[in-house]
Amino acid sequence: MITYLFIGAYLLLSLGVGIATLKTQNNTPQEYFLASRKIGSIVLFFTLIATNFSAFAFLGFAGAGYRVGISYYPMMGFGTAFVGVSFYLIGYKVWLLGKEKGFITPSELIAERLGSQTLKLIFLAVMVIFTLPYLTLQPIGGGYLLENLTNGQIPYFAGAILLTFVVVIYVFMGGMRSVALTDVLQGILMFVLMIVALLTIANSLGGITEANRTAYEQLPELFSRQGVDKFFTKSKWFSYMVLWILSLPMFPQMFMRFYIPKTATPLKVSAILYPLITTAMFICPVLIGVWGHIPFPNLTGKVTDQVLPMMLAEYTPVWIASFVMVGALAALMSTLDSQLLALSTMLTRDVYISYFRPNATLGEQTLVGRILIVILAIVGLIIAYNPPATFTAIATQAFTGFAVLFPTVIAALYGRNINPLSCIISILVGEAALIGFALNIIPASFTFGFLPVVPIVFVSGLIIVLGNVNLGQKIKVRD
Repeated sequence: MITYLFIGAYLLLSLGVGIATLKTQNNTPQEYFLASRKIGSIVLFFTLIATNFSAFAFLGFAGAGYRVGISYYPMMGFGTAFVGVSFYLIGYKVWLLGKEKGFITPSELIAERLGSQTLKLIFLAVMVIFTLPYLTLQPIGGGYLLENLTNGQIPYFAGAILLTFVVVIYVFMGGMRSVALTDVLQGILMFVLMIVALLTIANSLGGITEANRTAYEQLPELFSRQGVDKFFTKSKWFSYMVLWILSLPMFPQMFMRFYIPKTATPLKVSAILYPLITTAMFICPVLIGVWGHIPFPNLTGKVTDQVLPMMLAEYTPVWIASFVMVGALAALMSTLDSQLLALSTMLTRDVYISYFRPNATLGEQTLVGRILIVILAIVGLIIAYNPPATFTAIATQAFTGFAVLFPTVIAALYGRNINPLSCIISILVGEAALIGFALNIIPASFTFGFLPVVPIVFVSGLIIVLGNVNLGQKIKVRD
């Protein structure tokens, strides 16, 4: 009964906060998709944090801690901390251009800056294709959590449907303003409750020092720099650091948040605070995953991603476990709502308006966006029905797909006379290489010990540079 009360209270509170924004809304694309570009520092910071910290941050990090060990934390914590730099370098330029030109989607900026509708569609397609599997992690995580919390009384897929339904309601009704304000609530909850989870489980194990000692005696590799089975070579460590820096600003739900601040100050504040939160918060699920070897020494595969709720069930009273899992629900719901809104915005503006209804009224645009939110949520649930691979495996592939876009975005924001064809080739070659590595068509030796993201992005960037050099030479000849 306590579990259901906590879950019900949280879902109702999220709905209440989201729906409350309806009183201040006008029915325009700028309002529905971007909250009229009037978001302040506190709300922007929390919506960036909440949007990025997904089911992967709670369940995936704990699962990785179980499989790899404590070394997963500095790679993830400090690697993600550096994202604050790329947020500002990219975010500030995006904010300036969005304010000046009225851009709403990432693809609109790319098309205007580089002058190619073909590039716009390719850029859009990559964002949609790689957001869908990452979006799917959220209902998967929700299903796992509710199934564990209720001892199977709410089956996995029923739980996934329930949480998706709640998210769809407040996003459907309130758009970006609802998403941003619920992110404040969800961001605070996930941060506080993750710390509660760590301290509560540690107390049951005799304290943090004792828990670490016991886990070390059981499997010393958990505390080595390379991790279990020497998972982290120096090249792989560097690869993951690069992966987060290049990919996170490319998430459509993150990219679109660069448009919404009222001034540049919120971006500066977020760039400073973001690293502090990641380094403080990410240690918690990783440590819990490491300690998972104490009661559950032989977990493998997808089951490892459920070690956090399993540890809560094993070592905490029901009411604490339920309370903490509300934080995990907040993490995944705050990402799911942003992904649904971002994808529906892009499909509405970059496909429906551009190619089917150029003269669509403002009300029609928001209506189409709402319909697409429902459709995308259903697609996510269909994929989640039979969850594939581990959270880390899914996220790594999706993140690499996004990272391929990084050179094109830098070219659009900071380049001059960029040849759009070079950007098209850059993206197509990069994504083809990702598929080649994933299907073992391209030998793993071609990564030279790094993750595929390093050689792929290097080649993608080189293509743009060489394309621009050739264009510059032609211009000089003509002169």
